[in-house]
Amino acid sequence: QVQLVESGGGLVQAGDSLRLSCAASGRTFDIAAMGWFRQVPGKEREIVARIRWSGASSYLADSVKGRFTISRDNAKNTVYLQMNSLKPEDTATYYCAGAKSVLGNYNYWGQGTQVTVSS
Repeated sequence: QVQLVESGGGLVQAGDSLRLSCAASGRTFDIAAMGWFRQVPGKEREIVARIRWSGASSYLADSVKGRFTISRDNAKNTVYLQMNSLKPEDTATYYCAGAKSVLGNYNYWGQGTQVTVSS
């Protein structure tokens, strides 16, 4: 099993920055890719960013391109989501997830961290 623990959420003003961290433990060698998702009440969970565990490639949703960056530190088994120029519409619970295969479903999920952006 893999355990994922997010941190770094909080309440900020529009235009501010936050960096979310996702620390992985356990069978981390099972992980082929990591993703960041977000969800607001009443809406479906949406993918924000994705990165291969090797760091070879990454993906960012159009809504966050130019503002968010995903990166990983394999030595620390940690994936980061750097969020700049935050907007009120970025307000959501952010989850990190791990997938056993690069193009497969996500098998492991963190508990989520709340990000609230005030206008």
